[in-house]
Amino acid sequence: MENQLWIKMQDKRKKDSLILFFFFCVLMGVGLMAVNLGRAEISILDTLKIIGGRVDPSLLEGIPDSWSSIVWNIRLPRILTGILVGCGLAVSGAVFQALLMNPLADSYTMGVSSGAAFGASVAIFINLFSMNLHLPVTLFAFMGALGTLGLVLRIARVDGTLSPSNMIIAGIIVSSIFSAGISFLKSLSGEGVSAIIYWLMGSLSARSWMHVGLCFVVIGICMAICLYYADDLNLMCLGDQEARNLGVDTQRVRRILLISGSLMTAVCVSVSGIIGFIGLIVPHMLRFLVGSDNRILLPLSGLLGGLLLLLADTVTRVLLNIEIPVGVFTTLFGGPFFIAIFVKKNKALF
Repeated sequence: MENQLWIKMQDKRKKDSLILFFFFCVLMGVGLMAVNLGRAEISILDTLKIIGGRVDPSLLEGIPDSWSSIVWNIRLPRILTGILVGCGLAVSGAVFQALLMNPLADSYTMGVSSGAAFGASVAIFINLFSMNLHLPVTLFAFMGALGTLGLVLRIARVDGTLSPSNMIIAGIIVSSIFSAGISFLKSLSGEGVSAIIYWLMGSLSARSWMHVGLCFVVIGICMAICLYYADDLNLMCLGDQEARNLGVDTQRVRRILLISGSLMTAVCVSVSGIIGFIGLIVPHMLRFLVGSDNRILLPLSGLLGGLLLLLADTVTRVLLNIEIPVGVFTTLFGGPFFIAIFVKKNKALF
């Protein structure tokens, strides 16, 4: 009996490893193709030479400087930012859903997205009416998200305890207040309101290596922390009492994972604006494929989230005559897709 159980566990690990490897290879392949696609027709071989030219400059011989600039300074930062943002949103969504034991939880539930949007709106609003100031929108969005996280945790803590239901209620309340604040700023912006609206739609255009570095450091560290506590997260999904009986310090782990997930969301929203549905639908899609084991669900969510956002951004960048914000595209197609999943899973309700 024990041998059969051991064999089944080994088979599952092999299957999970193969799925991870498959999604990683697909992400790398799609990423390379995305670098090659665009208005300027640059072959895959020249694209590889431009990338390799950063190590061996002799590879750049015969390649126009404009091509090198397009690939290295425009396409690559945008594509890598998209992959990292998709990864961060999907992993934070999986963490929030498991931690709050709510299948509809994501960055909006915690109010972090609304806080970042409010911070960005404040910066854009001040920039519109100030001749001498140019406040960094990304920094203000990040500060808004962090401030919101602190406020939600402060409101939700009762007698030193953080409960999932209190955090959801606190997140909804804070999110509603910031949404009203954004509407107020938009009403005061006059003709400049389009700048706020465009940022809120979510876009990856004009992203630089600075954005790539910021996302890579914050998302990389936070994702490593979430993976480290994946076993504890599995136990906490059984309920706080059961997890405590098995030796998990639920309050400490919940606080660490909440901060890590919120930081990932904060940096994603601050560099890309509001991009919906990635954090919501990706964990659901993968639970049908690999189950609810967070040891495999979290890294796989990162890969699939990065892949989906990369595909969505490539479509808006290459296939359409007019580029639409990728946040609009993910919501436009993610919403019906989520409804299809929900209906399929709950046929008895319809």
